[in-house]
Parts: sequence; C-alpha cells; structure tokens
Amino acid sequence: MASFTVVVGDPDSGSSYQLEAEEQDANRFIGKAIGEEVDGGAVGLDGYTLQITGGSDDAGRPLNGDVAGASLNEVLMEGRQTGYRPSRDGERRRITVRGREISDVVAQINTSIVERGSADVEELLGDADDE
Repeated sequence: MASFTVVVGDPDSGSSYQLEAEEQDANRFIGKAIGEEVDGGAVGLDGYTLQITGGSDDAGRPLNGDVAGASLNEVLMEGRQTGYRPSRDGERRRITVRGREISDVVAQINTSIVERGSADVEELLGDADDE
C-alpha cells in the first residue's frame, strides 16, 4: 500500500504542515500530476482543496513538472529548474529526475491550499493548543 508524507503550505499565513496519508487516503493522490487539485479530506482538511506543487521520491529525487509520466528520466538541464541550480552562466548538466505524476514510489508530496473550508486549519489539525 502507498504511504505519503504530505506537506501542506498555507499561502496566507506562510505556515506549512507535515501530514501523513496512508492506504485509501493515499490512493487519492496516485495518478495525479503536479498542478492538479486534490480534496483536502485525504489529510484531514475537510472542505479544503489542495493543489499539488511538487514532491520527491524515496531517494530524494524531485518530481519535475516538465517530464511526463512517473518514471525516472535523465534530463539535460540548463538554467535554474526543479532539481538543478547551475553554478555559472551557460552551465548544463544531465540530472536524474522523476516525472510529474504521483506513483507509489513517491515519498513526499508538496501541496498548497487553493480553496479554504469553513473551519480554520489549526482547528482541523488540532494545533491550536500548541501555540
């Protein structure tokens, strides 16, 4: 069974929350790609809509929105991109990245809140007492 760490970013407050999605909830993410929206109920945020912004696999290789599919690919990168930061102008390098689609080998999924529900995020996650 698939299991993911889902990092939910809140653009309004600038906070991020690290949540777990396992079994049936994790299956809601399988087959989705970077840029697609997912129901927040999968991670306990009922009424919220999350947009997938990125992620990484179990070896730490990033998901790249420019690469189709879910497999590993060696891509010749030029300029600043997901998974590559050149050290000088004109530098190119072949980097191994994973495609934009979520599969069972993905370990972490990065998301951002695009639509809010009626309850506050801290209330739904039970973090209101910690502060």
